[in-house]
Amino acid sequence: MDGFVSPDAPEAPDTLTAEQAQQTVDEYIVSQEDKSLLRFITCGSVDDGKSTLIGRLLYEAKLLFDDQITALEADSKKVGTQGADIDFALLVDGLASEREQGITIDVAYRFFATDARKYIVIDTPGHEQYTRNMATGASQAELAVLLIDARHGLSTQTRRHSFIMHSLGVRKLVLAINKMDLIDDKEARFNEIVSDYRAFADELGIEDFTAIPVSALKGDNIVDQSADMPWYKGPTLMQHLDSVPVGDAQETAPFHISVQWVNRPNLDFRGFSGRIASGTVRPGDELVSLPSGVSSTVSRIYTMDGDREVGLPNESVTICLEDEIDVSRGSVLADAENPPKQDDRFETTILWMSETPLSTNQTYVLKLGTQEVSASVLEPDYLIDVNTLAHVQQDSMSLNAIGISTVTTDKPLIYTPYSKSRHLGGFILIDRMSNETVGLGLIRRAASGTKIPLRTQTLLVNREARARLMDQKPFTVWFTGIKRGGKTYIANRLEQRLHAQGYKTFILDAENVWKGLSEDLDFMGADRVENTRRVAEVARLMNDAGVITFTCFSSPFSVEREQAKRIIGEENIIEVHVNTPLDIAEAGDRDGFFQKARDGEISNVAGIDVDYECPECADLTVGLHTHSIEAATDAVYDLLKERQLL
Repeated sequence: MDGFVSPDAPEAPDTLTAEQAQQTVDEYIVSQEDKSLLRFITCGSVDDGKSTLIGRLLYEAKLLFDDQITALEADSKKVGTQGADIDFALLVDGLASEREQGITIDVAYRFFATDARKYIVIDTPGHEQYTRNMATGASQAELAVLLIDARHGLSTQTRRHSFIMHSLGVRKLVLAINKMDLIDDKEARFNEIVSDYRAFADELGIEDFTAIPVSALKGDNIVDQSADMPWYKGPTLMQHLDSVPVGDAQETAPFHISVQWVNRPNLDFRGFSGRIASGTVRPGDELVSLPSGVSSTVSRIYTMDGDREVGLPNESVTICLEDEIDVSRGSVLADAENPPKQDDRFETTILWMSETPLSTNQTYVLKLGTQEVSASVLEPDYLIDVNTLAHVQQDSMSLNAIGISTVTTDKPLIYTPYSKSRHLGGFILIDRMSNETVGLGLIRRAASGTKIPLRTQTLLVNREARARLMDQKPFTVWFTGIKRGGKTYIANRLEQRLHAQGYKTFILDAENVWKGLSEDLDFMGADRVENTRRVAEVARLMNDAGVITFTCFSSPFSVEREQAKRIIGEENIIEVHVNTPLDIAEAGDRDGFFQKARDGEISNVAGIDVDYECPECADLTVGLHTHSIEAATDAVYDLLKERQLL
């Protein structure tokens, strides 16, 4: 260990007795045990400087051995890309093919420690072909350092990695704008990239990030403040990593552990071994074994160091129970008061990781924790364009595609939505023939159990018969536009007019849908699309009952409006775009709705933090800037008369 001195190692005299040396080592080990641990990932596009950043970080923080530096200098001369200078990327790019091509292929893990805390840094590849490796690393990280080449700005991989990182629950983000040494007007370029990324982050739902201008090659703002960027007053990368809070969400979450092994060394001992995923456990706690549903009390918690009074998250333990109950590998032991759920049909987000496209006609092996089942993936509801976050209709998934799809399993899975538990909410899909991991999935929610086969019996009273009884033609008027733009006002006036003429009508809007039919959804993109689907299904049923229906929802995405047309039927729907400009809508805001949205109290508001995709071929366009409520109502009424629907 010549030449290496840990930044927090105790000072030692020139000569030590064996007893003194052992005491010094023991004290050092104890000091390390008390430190918090931060796992962070470096990600971004290819050649943005991820490996160089990590190498420079370790070098500047004086965390390398002398022999490592000597070997690095020799390797830099032989295969480096920096001429006579040290190529810091070689510290983590260990594969021969990585050094030959100058890119990261595999995921590299490095441990280091500072005075403040311990770290595991996960260096992941930026090349599109190896996105699957990046996702693997992100699933284990609490913080992400996202690199952006200052010369090129945001790339497709920047956006893809941001989406994956955010989807996988990484909420702490550092935007490291690298290669600032190659930029002339550094401050202006830095501010431009931060502004571009903030717009994308707001759309994605990333609430906060810390932007730092760096030069991984030169060491600027890595450990010490850069003299070349005096305008930057924020922390260096190392200062930020040392001070960012490390959350204790795992400790406060309900306890659960996936059983990896039934430990039975002799007739007198039977324990259940695994790694605690969340929560804490103590002797005397009541746990339930799933899937059996039988409960028992913890009698003992055993580790390699002996008995423990408490088991903490991420610790590997063996738990003994008071009763002999059914527990085996794949079982989950959980807090009896807050157990995970069980189901065999799920709505999921999937990252497809194989060059062979998804096949809806084959079954895959699904692994979740220690559970292993057979699974089928249905045709995707939609894919997500990582550049625009638009929803794209596709009937399959190819390499690096990200989509929302339903997964069914041959037996119930013990699960918790990924937003609440990475351990019981994330799974992988494996091809049975090749044993290749083809997909990474996140459970969003149960999809209401296994579908019952549909009957083929024809109803004796059909849509036409009900319409004749109602003496009207049933149809749907789909009002779309930003909130507070006048949709419901117009629909109300129109319904009032038709009701006075004897028509049977009904309005579907946020007031009667979000509080009942869709109360289990939030306002995020995928849930918004699901709400639109449900509204369209209800509108179709209302039309089948002979009722004229009006829907008043922002429905900002073109993909959800197209889906509604398919469900209701192109011939049965009239699309009315209420294109009131945002400033007009805000001017009439009486309860501060838009101000709350701008202040971040309300999120995912079309026109504020979600883009509104205007209809390209609406049947009618009106707006409060061009029409009064009465004039707009007249325009819709006249169109219905013109189409001979009234």
